[in-house]
Amino acid sequence: MPDIVFLHGEVITVDEQNRIVEAIAVKGNQIIAIGTSEEIERLVGPQTTVINLQGKSLLPGFIDSHLHLSAYGIDKLGISCKAPHIQSLQDIFHDVREKAAELPAGKWVRAWGFNETKIAEQRYPTREELDRISTEHPIIIVRACNHISVVNSKALEILAIQKDTPDPKGGMIERNDEGELTGRLIETAHFRIVKEVAHSEEEMFHALALASADYVAAGITSIHDAGCNDSDSFRVMHQAVRNGLVKVRIYAMVCAMDSPEAFLESMIAAGMATGVGDDRFKIGPAKLFTDGSSSGPTIATRKPYTSNPKDYGVLYYTQEELNRRLGEAHKKGFQITAHAQGDRAIEMVLNCIEAALQEHPRPDARPRIEHAGISEPDLVERMGQLGVVPIPNPAFFYEYGEGYVHNYGERVNQMYPLRDFFESGIVAAAGSDSPVTDYRPLFGIQAAVNRKSKQGQEIGNNQTVSVLEAIRAYTWNGAYASFDEHRKGSIEVEKLADLVILDGSILQADPDSIADLSVHMTIIDGEIVYQAGECQGKIR
Repeated sequence: MPDIVFLHGEVITVDEQNRIVEAIAVKGNQIIAIGTSEEIERLVGPQTTVINLQGKSLLPGFIDSHLHLSAYGIDKLGISCKAPHIQSLQDIFHDVREKAAELPAGKWVRAWGFNETKIAEQRYPTREELDRISTEHPIIIVRACNHISVVNSKALEILAIQKDTPDPKGGMIERNDEGELTGRLIETAHFRIVKEVAHSEEEMFHALALASADYVAAGITSIHDAGCNDSDSFRVMHQAVRNGLVKVRIYAMVCAMDSPEAFLESMIAAGMATGVGDDRFKIGPAKLFTDGSSSGPTIATRKPYTSNPKDYGVLYYTQEELNRRLGEAHKKGFQITAHAQGDRAIEMVLNCIEAALQEHPRPDARPRIEHAGISEPDLVERMGQLGVVPIPNPAFFYEYGEGYVHNYGERVNQMYPLRDFFESGIVAAAGSDSPVTDYRPLFGIQAAVNRKSKQGQEIGNNQTVSVLEAIRAYTWNGAYASFDEHRKGSIEVEKLADLVILDGSILQADPDSIADLSVHMTIIDGEIVYQAGECQGKIR
């Protein structure tokens, strides 16, 4: 006898045949039956809860295959430069000044989501402007890409960054023509300050709970966390899952924003490997960064930027270094992956994967590439040959699309190319990269279907996909990317009851209005963890 049944719906199974059925039954944490409403209703007993979907879509719980749980949660504790009222630097300065007035001297003032292309001045703030707000509080304003920040003099003092401090490998401490520090920190120079912007354990737990609640309300039941600030953040995230503060299932990449090499080495030395854990928290792939941000722009390209013929972006490692570090992780049992946005970086990661598989063959290794930004046809072909799982970010086009056209020109036709991936038989799983852009899977599905910017410009519409294909990228493909396709990612008998119910039909929705749908209910492990309104209740 089922505990709960769902009848009269648009049940999108995402099984091998992409069946659309009417009803399912759940007992405990598993799906036990699928079929017509008449067939499922016969299973109803006196203790069964019956929910009439009234034509609403019921889907497998969404899987976001690349986001940053702790970063998103921490950002919610700070100042949002994406807030609707932020139209200029002066608006940002006003909010920073107000926050500084609330905090004791010496406490960090944090702002996030800054994008110089979205404000009136079309530029970054300066160190001097932030100093005029406060010289007693360290101030940091992080760009939306999370690869660049601007800080004031107090922050530079705490960070021991001076005029003669050398640039770290893979990054830059920006200086003006007179050699003075501007306050802007780029790539590894930015990442190395992350651990200095300290958060208490209590703040971290609160931030993680806030993030989980938002994700669950968006229908997300599983996430692939793409990296914490440091090893301590990794520990706190695990504890937050165990004590119930975090509801979403986590496949945790072994990656720290600051010194990822050291964290990876320590995890290898501790005997960790991909798959250690359980259905709630599991160790994921070993991850490194190879280049920068697609919107920065700092990605490593094979041809110069369209916007700057002298710029080829930033690389973090040589080929030998990348092969050695990720090759060792592969040898010790890790799935391996790397942040690679530009085609030059992607090519390096493919070289690394090929070398690792040749040196230590392993069946079904499923190496990944996070983002896989500019994936030209030759790179897509190699991904297919090597069994690579790329993790593109469809929602980027809405927020950053015009910048992509400006910086990369015709290469936008090969950016995050879901159509090319699918037609090549490649399993590509989608991620939001939250907090870099909107975390809502419905938003990402719409972007994958129409590839339009906020201004309505089509960005490489040769790569659009169908609604069902986009749904698969956010469900079954995500499960495949974490070796979990036999447990979740589709609505099939004996799979986990991780489900999402929308407030309407996604298959009947206008493709440009999919994001206007909302989540009616989210179920994880057979438990209702989010409910927007009253259900129909029991029916007989």
